[in-house]
Amino acid sequence: MRQALALIYGWRRVRIPLVACLAWGLLLSLIFESSTLSVIARTLAIGLIAVSVFGLFERWPQRLPPGFARWVLQVVSVAVSVPLTVSAYYLVTSETGVLPFQEGGTRLMGFMVLTVTGMLFAPWFAMAALLRQRDESVRSQARAFERERSQLERAAIDARLRFLQAQIQPHFLFNTLANVRELVGSNSAQAPIVLDHLITYLRAAVPRLEKAVISLDRELELVRAYLELMQMRMADRLQFSINFDVGSEQVFCPPLTVLTLVENAVRHGIDPSEGGGRIDVDVQTNHQQCDITVSDTGVGFGTAVGGLGTGLARLRERLQFTYGDEANLELREHEPHGVIAHLTFPVNRKRS
Repeated sequence: MRQALALIYGWRRVRIPLVACLAWGLLLSLIFESSTLSVIARTLAIGLIAVSVFGLFERWPQRLPPGFARWVLQVVSVAVSVPLTVSAYYLVTSETGVLPFQEGGTRLMGFMVLTVTGMLFAPWFAMAALLRQRDESVRSQARAFERERSQLERAAIDARLRFLQAQIQPHFLFNTLANVRELVGSNSAQAPIVLDHLITYLRAAVPRLEKAVISLDRELELVRAYLELMQMRMADRLQFSINFDVGSEQVFCPPLTVLTLVENAVRHGIDPSEGGGRIDVDVQTNHQQCDITVSDTGVGFGTAVGGLGTGLARLRERLQFTYGDEANLELREHEPHGVIAHLTFPVNRKRS
């Protein structure tokens, strides 16, 4: 009941009728003999009853006859409420059972003026209120559709990211296992040590791969563990360095972002090179942007075996889904030989 009254007499609904009735009363007070307050009281009473009738038939009856529009019922009821309200007022304020028609004179004139002007304007205010309600309903539906569309788009993006994640994880794991298989196949004495390092590394890495984001310092831990593993396989053919700013633990990125660049440098740059090479990982962050550079002194673009791999293509797609056009990944030659991968993306210091 309280909620229904709040809807009928809410400020957004009654403010315009009250202001209009106040202006109506002030204008009529110029021609009526009664006091200004008395005239305004009459017009306000007519307006409030019209608002009540409008709200009543907005909800009752719940079902209307087929083909009968509710807005017609509301407009007609508001129009009819005006003469009924004016008649009730004059019956209360006149001698018992005496209508203004019987008295004539100024009371009859006042009755006619209130009735005619009220019936002239009240239906138009009702129509205006109905149009405002329709516009608000349309805007509300549009906002609801927009929220639903955004949620569906977000769900689609999340599903696509999970799909890409599912593709990258086995790609990385299979490449790593293939490298270990080569080491075991050569009957190297280091094979058991490498396997121990691999098991330790995978125990730490695999749970993190399922997360939507990972802190940059954790990502660099995985990069270091991977490079140490590859360094054991390649003996003196691989050197590396990892440099990063303090505060990287507050920067988040999709898992395997840096690791994909490093693995690509090992697989397509250092490994095919007879003399091996060096990989340098440099990470710089500020309050707005993160800059990651992975440079290698491997074989470079011209002699890379099998191109630069599918990992970079999937990484670009993941970056596009996560950051849109704000992320940028570019590759360029590293003189005298090798490749430099430069990645920038906006800093988000809150876990998504």
